[in-house]
Amino acid sequence: MLREHIAEYGTAEDGRIFSTGTGGTYSSSAHSYVWQEARKLALTPEQVASSLAARPYDLRHAAVSLWLNAGVPAPEVAKRAGHSVDVLLRVYAKCIDGQQEQINGKINNALDT
Repeated sequence: MLREHIAEYGTAEDGRIFSTGTGGTYSSSAHSYVWQEARKLALTPEQVASSLAARPYDLRHAAVSLWLNAGVPAPEVAKRAGHSVDVLLRVYAKCIDGQQEQINGKINNALDT
């Protein structure tokens, strides 16, 4: 869909995908309105009533959490997210959950070699 949009409408001079009819930027209230409408289309009524993806920024948080839980090394995640490793671990350490068995296996494998 994104490729089709770009093929049909192009991008703004600065590379932005979405711009106003005069080439300007949309206001934060316009972004918020569209985001809330998109949530209604994409989520169940129960999810819409929850805080799930309440703001576009929540997608960034979800991506960083996914990368960490997938085992991407913290320095690489920090680089991609624009954080220092210190900030990354302070903010996101609590999202790394449910991996005890996998982690123990890695430690055991390292000790076996």
